[in-house]
Amino acid sequence: MQALKDRILSEGKNLGNNILKVDGFINHQVDPALMDACGQTFARLFADTKPDRILTAEISGIAPAIMTAKYMQLPVVYARKTKPVTMTADVYLTTAPSHTKAHQVELIVSPEYLRRGERILIIDDFLASGATIQGLVRLTHAAGAELVGIGTLIEKPGEGGREALAHLNIPIHSLAAVELTDDGRILFVD
Repeated sequence: MQALKDRILSEGKNLGNNILKVDGFINHQVDPALMDACGQTFARLFADTKPDRILTAEISGIAPAIMTAKYMQLPVVYARKTKPVTMTADVYLTTAPSHTKAHQVELIVSPEYLRRGERILIIDDFLASGATIQGLVRLTHAAGAELVGIGTLIEKPGEGGREALAHLNIPIHSLAAVELTDDGRILFVD
């Protein structure tokens, strides 16, 4: 998606250690017009999967997931990283390593919002190693739901996430795939 690529080139920063900083338009400050365009693209790419709801991880996946849901007319559920007092004792819970936080994070969803037999589309910000998305997959399977697709804004193919998810045999779409070079450049790959 050219608009996303343009923003990555103009505002993204290669911080080294394979970390891409996109805080100015995705992670800390969100550009609603860009997220709207991304959501519209995801809705088109996944129209044939006929999901019942969209699942994402707190917090950076929420904006693209909501905009996708807007065009697909679906609810969004996000896996929380801490359990609020309003959540029942029975939850679906897994852990996943966080690349930017350098420790394990919990992913928690109430069974009230992820139900057996539903068709689930995962939308998130990054596909790198695939660890967070694998956590969302585990939550989907724990609920007895069916995973029908995975969409991410940015993929880092060099980290092997797509390969780690290939056994799922579902459509996986990323809107931009990047390689971060040791000399600080950001390159796009097919």
